[in-house]
Amino acid sequence: HTSKEAKDLVESLLVPGSIVTSGGSVTLAETGIEGLLKSGKYEFLDRARPGITPEESHAVMRQAFNADAYVIGANAVTEEGELFYIDGNGNRVAAVTYGPKNVIVIVGQNKITENALEARKRTKRIAAPANANRIKAHTPCVETGYCMDCKVPDRICGTELLVSYQRISNRIKVIIVDEILGF
Repeated sequence: HTSKEAKDLVESLLVPGSIVTSGGSVTLAETGIEGLLKSGKYEFLDRARPGITPEESHAVMRQAFNADAYVIGANAVTEEGELFYIDGNGNRVAAVTYGPKNVIVIVGQNKITENALEARKRTKRIAAPANANRIKAHTPCVETGYCMDCKVPDRICGTELLVSYQRISNRIKVIIVDEILGF
């Protein structure tokens, strides 16, 4: 798929007026899907809206479990079809595994790896340092450009998730975009 096709496909999967939310994702911004979610067609739970307090943001993260759809990128997807995530708060990985009725994952071709070991390496070497830099975290990887397995308060690598199976049929849908997207 192209970014536009992915956006159109996401729109076809969402019900107007339904409750939708997303995990923090550069991929969603780059594909225009973030704009779609915020378009007013849906009740969008926005944990990053301007002026939101940390307490309100945490409340929105918890509300995500009751959403009709959770739209998210992935740090990596393996050739075997496994999804790999590293998360700081755990809200994204928790929502992927359980809660929202539907999970829609958008993945650029640059995130496809041979296996879970390569997915973890890719995330630690590329995605985590880039995301830490993007959110202006005070972590060693922002300085070095690679994961240092730090134990600092701003660490964004607190929880790892490998999704190899989902018991609820068709709950998770993965859309692969034939473009380089996100980190």
